[in-house]
Amino acid sequence: MRLVIARCSVDYTGRLNAHLPLATRLLVHKGDGSLLVHSDGGSYKPLNWMSPPCRLDVEIPDEESASAGVVEHWRVTHAKTGDALLVRIYEVLHDSSHELGLDPGLQKDGVEADLQRLLAEQVDVIGENLTLVRREFPTAIGPVDLLLRDPAGGTIAVEVKRRGDIDGVEQLTRYLELLGRDPHLAPVTGVFAAQEIKPQAKVLAADRGIRCVTLDYEGMKGIESGAPRLF
Repeated sequence: MRLVIARCSVDYTGRLNAHLPLATRLLVHKGDGSLLVHSDGGSYKPLNWMSPPCRLDVEIPDEESASAGVVEHWRVTHAKTGDALLVRIYEVLHDSSHELGLDPGLQKDGVEADLQRLLAEQVDVIGENLTLVRREFPTAIGPVDLLLRDPAGGTIAVEVKRRGDIDGVEQLTRYLELLGRDPHLAPVTGVFAAQEIKPQAKVLAADRGIRCVTLDYEGMKGIESGAPRLF
């Protein structure tokens, strides 16, 4: 990755035209060929950019540009669309290159798989004296996140989401209908568990006889205490 801080102007031509007048900016030329133009503001978004596949050509400025103080042209052309980004460099204040290597990618904390794993280890969050039958219990239309047994021998199907909406309730409803046909599992009740459950989902769940549980993810990890809230 090459990082250049320079006094520059930028012109984008193609499907749309855009102009950035002369100012000091950060130019980021990444290993995938993309170029991003940043200012010292505007949050994380670049002011302008060219996405790959594209090619950067460094050109000697013409006489008119040189007389205006331009020392270098960066022309970035998109390989498919032909869109072009022309950066006129007036002064380079910093220029460095860094080999970052392969990135392992973003590892999210609190995704549904984490919630499911924690809930399988702490089924008392759903109710007292429950036992885990299986995670990812297979059905003909997909796996149920958790299948539990209550002390009376009844089955509880649990659908786990980070953010619970109507689609999640509909998904659990289909699982309940299918599981309820199995005499070895019936009677089957449903629990919709999520960190956040939308009001419309709660209304639909109540109408379907499904209980909602709001999960305290930080508390389940043991970072801070907190009891789940039942609705």
